[in-house]
Amino acid sequence: MARSRKWVLALALLPFLWVSCTSSMNKNKIKNNQIMEVSQQEKQGILHAIDLYVEGGRKASGRIAAEAFSPTATMSWTEDGKLKSVPIQALFDGFDTWQPMEASYELTTLDVAEDVAIVRIESQFGPSKFADMFTLVKDGDLWKIVSKVYHVKK
Repeated sequence: MARSRKWVLALALLPFLWVSCTSSMNKNKIKNNQIMEVSQQEKQGILHAIDLYVEGGRKASGRIAAEAFSPTATMSWTEDGKLKSVPIQALFDGFDTWQPMEASYELTTLDVAEDVAIVRIESQFGPSKFADMFTLVKDGDLWKIVSKVYHVKK
């Protein structure tokens, strides 16, 4: 009899335990998804690097795009289900073979922690559309892209 009372009590407490656990999970989720405040000056510095990247594509100039990147930056993507990763010079060389074209982007994510940032944009170069993600690091007063990963949108 005492045993069944314990089960009844345990079952009665279950909803309260569930609420307690899910509340804790939600707190962690919210904490991890906090939006960091960034000054207008820092945002402009970060977006200046992104603007140089897009301008390099627009003007078919690897030289312009190179101003946005660290010399040791990399570019990665998936091709036929396989990871590809190359030094960023491959991007500059590619831009140099293009013809000037219309190019634009929309900022979708900007996450900054002091001197590092993650940026996601939806870009379009001519008819081609991309999801581009960048990692940036502040180098002195300038923000430099240290990695670019992208997905070609269909």
